[in-house]
Amino acid sequence: MVLVHWTVTMSRYRFITPNRTGKWYPDLETAKQFAAEIGAGFLDSRTGRFVAYVGTKLEIGALHEEAGEALQPA
Repeated sequence: MVLVHWTVTMSRYRFITPNRTGKWYPDLETAKQFAAEIGAGFLDSRTGRFVAYVGTKLEIGALHEEAGEALQPA
């Protein structure tokens, strides 16, 4: 029998534009909802999908990491 150890890393999300950086949020849906406040994009009311403006990037980081370490662009 083989035992597999899974490491679960909780993530946090934020959107970044060329001029502004959003706050970190514990889930992607919340980050999308607040992205419009920094001009990163908008939620399409018909489809419910997030539409990012040109130049917008999504950053994903571990929830319990030191600030600035191990960030992953999405």
